[in-house]
Amino acid sequence: MIHDITGPLAIKKFREMDGTTVFDPAKIIMLFDHQVPADSIPAAENQKFMRAFAAEQGILNYDIHEGVCHQVAVEKGRVRPGDIVVGGDSHTCTYGGAIGAFATGIGSTDMGFAMKYGALHFRVPESLKLTTTGRFSHRVGPKDLILSMIGDLTVDGATYRAVEFTGDTISDMSVPPGRMTCCNMAIEMGGKAGIVAPDEVTRAYCGGRMDGGWFDLAPPDEDATYVVERDYDAADLVPQIAAPPTTWTMWRM
Repeated sequence: MIHDITGPLAIKKFREMDGTTVFDPAKIIMLFDHQVPADSIPAAENQKFMRAFAAEQGILNYDIHEGVCHQVAVEKGRVRPGDIVVGGDSHTCTYGGAIGAFATGIGSTDMGFAMKYGALHFRVPESLKLTTTGRFSHRVGPKDLILSMIGDLTVDGATYRAVEFTGDTISDMSVPPGRMTCCNMAIEMGGKAGIVAPDEVTRAYCGGRMDGGWFDLAPPDEDATYVVERDYDAADLVPQIAAPPTTWTMWRM
């Protein structure tokens, strides 16, 4: 998945690698969601550049017509359980909560390579297991949960690790917005990917969305090894605030 901010550089890198034809146009999507409508001449030129590339390569371009890239990829059935997905955006990890895919953000050079060869080198990440049980209290929800987890683990507590969200609180969440919200912010603790194992909730959400049918993904091994395991009680949570990174910010009421 490439969008209007990182896409132009990815295409240029593809060209620099003597890229003439992408490896498989059916496995690449494009859309514009960061500068819509184009807020400057350079932004408009970037979109024009990407439209031409999509037409040349036969890539599906959702253009400005659908919405936020991560939601579109899921809602349009472009991601399936068990898929490996890369996107030119750090929050590509969202798809792991939606569908149970290994989804991760990559840089534009890597994206250029992926578009040409359909492959990338990954180091298999270690895993964290974050188990949440119980019910949220009034006015508390998934965003408060993930902010609390990040506060606990810190912003680099999951660097290059896969974050597995599990427990009955997670199982009871809908795909959007609950599970997607948790996995969307795995990157905010440094995670390589966030994932919720697909289940009947996933199956019900996918319905007829996916092209190619349902792909089952085995649950985590019973003897799986985790570098960190944490347990959380949803009932203990209170509404969270993500504070600015500076100490001099003046708060106004």
